[in-house]
Amino acid sequence: MVVAKGVAEIMNDVASPAQIAETIGSPPDDEERQPARSAARCARHKPRIVIVGGGFAGLAAAHALRHADAEVVLIDRRNHHIFQPLLYQVATAVLSPAEIAAPIRQLEVKQKNLSVMLAEVTGVDVASRTIEASFPEISVRKIAFDYLVVATGMRPSYFGHDEFARYAPGLKSLSDAETIRAKILGAFELAETTDDEDERARQMTFVLVGAGPTGVELAASLAQMVRVTLSGNFRRIDPSKSAIILLDAANRVLPTFVEPLSRRVTRRLANLGVKVMTGVTVETIDEHGVIAGGTRIPSATVLWTAGVAASPVPKMLGGKTDRAGRALVDPFLNVVDASGVFVAGDAASVMQNEHPVPGVAQAAIQEGRYVGRLIANDLKGRKVERPFSYFDKGNMAVVGKNYAVLERGRLRTSGFLTWFVWAFVHILSLPQLQNRLRVQRQWLWSYFTGQRSSRLIPEPPRTPGTETR
Repeated sequence: MVVAKGVAEIMNDVASPAQIAETIGSPPDDEERQPARSAARCARHKPRIVIVGGGFAGLAAAHALRHADAEVVLIDRRNHHIFQPLLYQVATAVLSPAEIAAPIRQLEVKQKNLSVMLAEVTGVDVASRTIEASFPEISVRKIAFDYLVVATGMRPSYFGHDEFARYAPGLKSLSDAETIRAKILGAFELAETTDDEDERARQMTFVLVGAGPTGVELAASLAQMVRVTLSGNFRRIDPSKSAIILLDAANRVLPTFVEPLSRRVTRRLANLGVKVMTGVTVETIDEHGVIAGGTRIPSATVLWTAGVAASPVPKMLGGKTDRAGRALVDPFLNVVDASGVFVAGDAASVMQNEHPVPGVAQAAIQEGRYVGRLIANDLKGRKVERPFSYFDKGNMAVVGKNYAVLERGRLRTSGFLTWFVWAFVHILSLPQLQNRLRVQRQWLWSYFTGQRSSRLIPEPPRTPGTETR
């Protein structure tokens, strides 16, 4: 018997909500957990574990279940996994999208108990233990589960000003990165062709809102692009005279790092030509630029690297959420009063020693692995006594060529050696061998030549018959 079922078979054996609710109910405590789940899988030979999200946490959970005697279903609205820490390099043309992404099916091709579905979850009914998933070109279908793992990650948050999104794209997906890359490169093309000096200055002014790791890394990479990569490429403008402004309402950059490292990063950014403005609140973003601290900053390219919020899925679970929409979970990453429903990664609000676990890749991987192992043990009838414990391997941020900062406990370093460690760790962490080889080769080429191979502006779609030359 083949363990992994096809999409059609998985959806066909889903009972109606009424049938499922009648047989399962909503188990109030651990004593009723096994009978309830046995009823839920009434028509199936194996228990079904549904994982929503193919990011770091989702893949880690799936991998931890590779030996489980169960049917594992991973659902994601994208067919690929993104190595988020290097997304800013796609946005600044250092790398191409394929170099930091990999098809989810290829990553899990050897896991025979896993099925992958390209769909978007639009509803969750914990009582009847079903989810609603919208498939491309297909109507919404219901899928039953015995265990549910939500690992849907985060999305940009504009702090109640969603109208900013039209003018200031965030950076959470490959399409976001390609949009930003096109805006940056297109701004220089427009600056080259205009005869209006004010418009030229506006096109060559880049404003980044948010001075966390993403904002710092993006600003530094952009600064190197205008000073090195684009040097000599234009006849009427000098890209090195571009204005790069990094704004944040906090009183310093990298507020999650200790203050001495923050000061070093600020000096490094200044040396690269980035103007840092902290303690400044953005009031308006429109087609003309930004109003921050009561001052208008004309800019054609505004990038949002500030807050994030959880996807809508955690709220569908019916439990409590924090202000960012992340699900509040118990020490075992289980949603309170929803037995067998777990949340991992950025979608979960996890506390440890009265401090929140940071929303970084290493935390998501550890949480996903923990949940997968917990479910695997539960399937064998073993009760897990040890709650989730986050092991902090340290935080890093790169600030241009040859410079990075590291903080791990009392260890705080910066400079070239830290940058080398950062590069080594990130290459090893890429999802596939081909990603590692391609990124290593591209980094070596860019390091010694200063060139970037992905300086592409997508051509807009054209209506057939209207092409001109």
